[in-house]
Amino acid sequence: MPVATLIVKCKYFKGTLATWETLFSDAAVFAGSVGRERLIGISHSQTHYEGVVAVWYWDEPGDADV
Repeated sequence: MPVATLIVKCKYFKGTLATWETLFSDAAVFAGSVGRERLIGISHSQTHYEGVVAVWYWDEPGDADV
């Protein structure tokens, strides 16, 4: 059986009105659905107007987002 090549994907959560607590909570729920074995990491960024939390994970090519 051929071994599937995994690719890196990212799902991000952003908002100008959302609190950091909400953004990180939403990201944590998604990260939990991805699973420990596929999770790469969680990062965050901020501009003057918007916060962003990104969840990085491994997935098979062609799969829809989790």
